[in-house]
Amino acid sequence: MTITITKQAEAYLESLANALEIPQHRYEQAERSYKSLGEWLHREESSVKGYDPDVFVQGSFRLGTVIRPVSEGEEYDVDCACSLQSLGKKQISQRDLKEMLGEEIKLYRKSKGILKKVHEGRRCWRLEYADGAQFHMDIVPSIPNAENQRQLLEARNLDAKFSDTAIAITDNEVSGYYEITDDWPRSNPRGYAEWFKSRMGEAFVRKREQVLNELRAEGVTASVEDIPTYRVRTPLQSAIMLLKRHRDSMFEEDPTDKPISIIISSLAAHAYAGEATIGNALLSILSRMADAIEHDGTKYIIKNPTDALENFADKWESHPKRAEAFFQWLEQAREDFSGAGSLVEYRRMSSILADRMGREVTNQANEAQLQSARSGLLGVAGAASSTSAPSVSFADTPRTPKKPDGFA
Repeated sequence: MTITITKQAEAYLESLANALEIPQHRYEQAERSYKSLGEWLHREESSVKGYDPDVFVQGSFRLGTVIRPVSEGEEYDVDCACSLQSLGKKQISQRDLKEMLGEEIKLYRKSKGILKKVHEGRRCWRLEYADGAQFHMDIVPSIPNAENQRQLLEARNLDAKFSDTAIAITDNEVSGYYEITDDWPRSNPRGYAEWFKSRMGEAFVRKREQVLNELRAEGVTASVEDIPTYRVRTPLQSAIMLLKRHRDSMFEEDPTDKPISIIISSLAAHAYAGEATIGNALLSILSRMADAIEHDGTKYIIKNPTDALENFADKWESHPKRAEAFFQWLEQAREDFSGAGSLVEYRRMSSILADRMGREVTNQANEAQLQSARSGLLGVAGAASSTSAPSVSFADTPRTPKKPDGFA
């Protein structure tokens, strides 16, 4: 894939990513919500207080890659985990952990006057907020799993540097769900977020410093460590947002086989090479996106960067259409974004991407660039009008113009 992008396309793709951003208050709303649940679990009457509950956000809200829903009727999905840090696998079954935490979440719902009932998912409890809030929170019960994770990986000579934040989670479809056993599903959302941050590299450091300086200019006392990842917008994050919306639109009628976000985010992060602009990052990522996909002769493998024993593409073997769907989507994304990247007219870019990205966001991006162009012209005109007119004088003697050079 040849990477060619005009400066106009760069500006347009940046505006397109801006149009996909969710309002800052949505991130703050999610943060308040999971912190509020954590405070509830630590209250005096809490049945889990003695187990030192730790509630934290994971997924796209933690990575800063959330995108606006296609319609106002859709909800934001805030993924959280709750780790009972003083419990171990030898003390409790997955079922008992899930039920114990579920009772507290149900009491929390009542205390906050949330009308919708708590719903049990395969791995989590779903807390449905009021319609106006436009989001729900999925809380995955978990316990620490650092030592077991480290032993498991080191025994196979695999990288265990992210093991300190590993957790074991509940899943009501696994065979040992009702038993006290060492065999729990594994996860490491904090470790994954740290790996993702490392892939953003210097771009993340620069952007975070920029946000810090802006806050200090507003009189806010903060340190660089106080700046959450969602306040930073790097080319990698923006590229992933564009790819996720393209995926959503392409598979709007076929959600079963659409590529999952963790695969898109992981492959994009692997492929990112520190490009400084959104357009260059996006096209470079698309050109290398398949490089981290392995095939052992039987199945595709996309390794979890924090746990090489986990295959993000494990469902592709039993659902081969999902592998086909991924490669079809990748080819289409390459065609659409490289096509738009070669153009200089914003309306033509919008016409190529409208069906894949949504007409509303492409119109917003188009208008943002036209507005920027108008502002630039007004600035030039204003500068010209404020400049003193040159002193011009004409001699009294008549002049006969000669023929212009280069004309017959």
